Amino acid sequence: MVKNINVLIVFIALLNLAACKGQSKTNNMNEQTSNSNPLLCDPQTGMCEVANDSTENATIKKEQPKEKKIKVVYFTDPICSSCWGIEPQLRKLKLEYGDNIEIDYRMGGLLPDWSYNSGGISKPSDVAHHWDEVSVYYDMPIDGDVWLEDPLDSSYPPSIAFKAAQLQDQDKALLFLREMREMVFLKKKNIAKWEHMATAAKNVGLDVDLLKTDYEGKAKLLFEEDLKLARAYRVRGFPTMYFEDKSGNQEIVYGSKAYAFYEMAILKIQPTISKSEYAKDWKTLFAKYNSLTVREYSELSGIPRIQSEQLLNDLVKKEYLEKIATKNGAMWTIKKSNI
Repeated sequence: MVKNINVLIVFIALLNLAACKGQSKTNNMNEQTSNSNPLLCDPQTGMCEVANDSTENATIKKEQPKEKKIKVVYFTDPICSSCWGIEPQLRKLKLEYGDNIEIDYRMGGLLPDWSYNSGGISKPSDVAHHWDEVSVYYDMPIDGDVWLEDPLDSSYPPSIAFKAAQLQDQDKALLFLREMREMVFLKKKNIAKWEHMATAAKNVGLDVDLLKTDYEGKAKLLFEEDLKLARAYRVRGFPTMYFEDKSGNQEIVYGSKAYAFYEMAILKIQPTISKSEYAKDWKTLFAKYNSLTVREYSELSGIPRIQSEQLLNDLVKKEYLEKIATKNGAMWTIKKSNI
């Protein structure tokens, strides 16, 4: 295991070196994000930042896991493009370490409203081009035109809806969050509108009427608790993950990082943890995750990106999969007739 950790440390060092060498390619985007506007996510740091006091190494009261060896407190937001960017890494983490980690999803409140002007944006249309840029950077399909055609006033409504979904079923709540993200990033749907949240809930098997009741009631209090917890943890942007064990050991991963960073956080806390093997064929992966982007499929299968896209397109031709294309990439889903 020590040998594995050393290999990971070398790999991370190489990743950091590559990031430094590629810095000039993202200077323009860094200039746009220097004022920490929450919707201008910096691909260099991999984070959608919020404007508050940042104390990276603040002393906080750690929440102790109950069953699994490591608890991951994950601060995110339904419209966080950097959070969408780490879906490949997060899905792989669940497959390899899901038996030993428990992920606690917390909503961070990325966009309260539009009563601010910072970071070069003051209205929804200013976000459109930025989303198109980060789509290329993360190699995840994101269509920024939602901010031109049907912009969101706030990310609070879908965040509250997620808390309402958690009251019904934790697993379905995660499917609900994924469904909402696919709606906003690929299908240009304003997920702050109840009609789209209701559709997403129905698609994943949630009780829509109960969701509406909780959305208008107790889920608001749960969302306020998430915001309070984010302040206690000194969260300054999304995604942010706190890896914690029962002994109070903690590792933090800020922003969108390569898979090795998340794996290293686990191994630093519990060096003896072994990762699980999983089947990497397309049928098994699509049985686990109903929808996959080419970046996700490549990450999970270990097949290079170009070959992954060719394979997925071939499966569409054979009518095993369906392809949802956008101007900035695509997503593949299993055909209902094949389920």
